Amino acid sequence: MSIRATTSLGGTASNITVGKVAHGLMMMTWTPEPVPDEQCFEAIKAGVDALPPGTKMFLNGGEFYGHNLATTNLEMIARFFEKYPDYVDKTFLSVKGGLKLGAVPLPDGSPANLRRSVELINEKLRGTKRLDLFESARVDPNVSLEESIRTLVELKNEGKLDHIGMSECSADSLRRGNAVHPIAAVEIEVSPWAYEGEAKNVIATAEELGIAVIAYSPLGRGFLTGQIKRPEDIPEGDFRRSLPRFQEDNFKHNFAIVDALTAIARSKNVTSAQLSIAWVASLGKHVIPLPGSSHAKRTRENCAGGDIELSAEDIAEINRVVSAVDVKGDRYAHQAYLWG
Repeated sequence: MSIRATTSLGGTASNITVGKVAHGLMMMTWTPEPVPDEQCFEAIKAGVDALPPGTKMFLNGGEFYGHNLATTNLEMIARFFEKYPDYVDKTFLSVKGGLKLGAVPLPDGSPANLRRSVELINEKLRGTKRLDLFESARVDPNVSLEESIRTLVELKNEGKLDHIGMSECSADSLRRGNAVHPIAAVEIEVSPWAYEGEAKNVIATAEELGIAVIAYSPLGRGFLTGQIKRPEDIPEGDFRRSLPRFQEDNFKHNFAIVDALTAIARSKNVTSAQLSIAWVASLGKHVIPLPGSSHAKRTRENCAGGDIELSAEDIAEINRVVSAVDVKGDRYAHQAYLWG
């Protein structure tokens, strides 16, 4: 399988060409039982191998993407690049950090914590791969955003990261951050069941400023694939069990959007996952869907979603579904730090 669709990142990374569909690594390790290394490695390689020469796969990991917020994700990434050094230059690694880790992780954009986070990430990567892009997972309301970005510029100048990103921020915060230093990418949740007004504002502002949008959970954390038919299908210990949208009453109500999208996907002879990815990709040349996958077959399916061309009629039909379905339940149990 070969993938055709590519795009470029923004800001200081605007010369870097990446696949139109990125690869999220979170659920490889943020589980009570991490996925076996070889399965993870084959899933990562599958996406990279499908790309045109000279194109990088945008990989997204996290400092705290492990059970009990451990650094398991970074350690797995380091083992991958140790085993497959040929893939170092074929990938662009983005890592989220910048939280104060405790019983309840909280944003901490202080200079001391950002330095701690970036240095820990590099320590766990063990020199196997550059930290191509760092982003604070949330905007800290108690620290000046400008001060946080200036700290990341210092760390960049020290050679500890190459590009600066932002995550779960408002359009206004994105503009403020970009005024301090060009932002290469902004990560927000976008899918047919998560297309809020502020998401539209961030997408428009990012386009104006020349910033890539990394659209995480384009499959609604797996819900929009239709593979999860009831709450019991989510494994014990999986954090999705705590999310409001996956609670039983909301689940049954929200499944209407899955049925509607599945019908459209069938009419186009694509999977429901591919339809959602193609719709997110259609929101702009600068919008890069970020689905997660721990299976090579699923990675290939997801990447192929970026090559699907939706007609104006297709998009209008999906938009009618998106507008008509009143999704029940918040995106997170703790909403306080979204759109920071």
